Amino acid sequence: MKLTDNKKFPLEASLVDRYRENPEGVFKSSHQKVNKSRETGLERFNNIGLPTTKLEQWRSTNLSKNYNTDYTIGATKPDFDKEINEIFNCTIHGFNTDVYALLNGWYYSPDNKRLEVLDDGIIIGSMIKAQEEYPELFDEYYDEIAQNNDHGLKAINSALYTDGLFLYVPDDVQSERTIQLVKMVNLESNIMVNTRNLIILGKNSKLSFLHCDDSINQHTGFLNTNTEIFIGENASLSLYKLQNINNQTSLINSTTFQQKSNSNLNVILLSFNGGKLRNEFHIDLMGEFANADISAMYLMDNEQHVDNQVKVMHSAPNCTSSELFKGVLDDKASAVFNGYIYVARDSQKTAAFQKNANILMTPDATIDTMPFLEIYADDVKCSHGATVGQIDSEALFYLMQRGIPEKDAKLLLIYAFITEVTSKIDILPLRISIDDMVKKRLRGDLYICDKCVLHCSKPEMPVEFVLDMSKI
Repeated sequence: MKLTDNKKFPLEASLVDRYRENPEGVFKSSHQKVNKSRETGLERFNNIGLPTTKLEQWRSTNLSKNYNTDYTIGATKPDFDKEINEIFNCTIHGFNTDVYALLNGWYYSPDNKRLEVLDDGIIIGSMIKAQEEYPELFDEYYDEIAQNNDHGLKAINSALYTDGLFLYVPDDVQSERTIQLVKMVNLESNIMVNTRNLIILGKNSKLSFLHCDDSINQHTGFLNTNTEIFIGENASLSLYKLQNINNQTSLINSTTFQQKSNSNLNVILLSFNGGKLRNEFHIDLMGEFANADISAMYLMDNEQHVDNQVKVMHSAPNCTSSELFKGVLDDKASAVFNGYIYVARDSQKTAAFQKNANILMTPDATIDTMPFLEIYADDVKCSHGATVGQIDSEALFYLMQRGIPEKDAKLLLIYAFITEVTSKIDILPLRISIDDMVKKRLRGDLYICDKCVLHCSKPEMPVEFVLDMSKI
């Protein structure tokens, strides 16, 4: 394999050097399929390099600052000298989850234990351990749908990923628990982290999964994650993705789903903070009567940027999909929505709907929205729409006429706008907590809690709206 040294960006050379200089670290598994994927990924990366604004799907997301930053790449495995609850503690009242974590790209396991097998048969743990302990299962699914050829960041992830989460739900297991993955970065230098996740749901299975991206400090980070998710026949997955990282960090989140017949997928993406966030969802409805529902909320301010790329492939008849993306952009924040729905020639009786709605709080906030349909079947119901605007002046006037100050009235309107997404959260304690986060995010530093119309869920601060909400 020929590796050229003529790289446009310092990061490109650093990534290739990391591969060359640390073969033992890169090829830490003797698993043949993984090692071949690493070689193929680097060769692909060497040919196409890092994605730039010259590419159509990247023209509104400029990562050149990241490409010119000096990062620690693939940091050595940290010392896991604490239990996870000493580092991260979920404070959502009444919400009990099984918490697992990645720290600086490595699966967090203080005693370096083997994969866990839970009481109901669910297997969970490190990607590295999965290769060793379940090689046949791992080999059947790993790198089968990852779309590594899409761009250079996916290719280099395949080549250099350190670790990640492996999760397998056996046939007929309908878990009542919620599994939570917390991905944390904590290093005294700038860091680039490449992680890889593999999630498999067997036939007739059910899982609720919460994935959180968090920053512990304010160092510059570049997080590059690639996740493969397989949803078997008649299986159901609820995926909640929460993004709350510092403004110095960029996150590339690439997730590919494969759905078999009668399967159901429910995704709720909640983006609260981050310097640059890019979420790529590739969903392939391969079996008849499969359904996918993807909803997202993004609240951006300052110079934050979020880019949501969604591609839904209707590859079988009688499948349904729905997309709802709603955003509020303040200050000089920017956003991108690129929604692509493809209906194959024999995918009759398809129903596919897509909506992107945005509120721009200032003249400097921007949104680039691009809904798109490509349909080759004739018996379908498909639609898409996009709206960009400011707060409804009539609704604002209605609230102010009832004695609500203008600032509080704006908060109420934005909150009502966002709750169309958050109301879809099926887990009540989680929905209450997310609603509180939305309220706090909307308040910023401008409001004192006891004077805010959007009270958080505290018993001593009940909230009652004696308004006709249909008016707003």
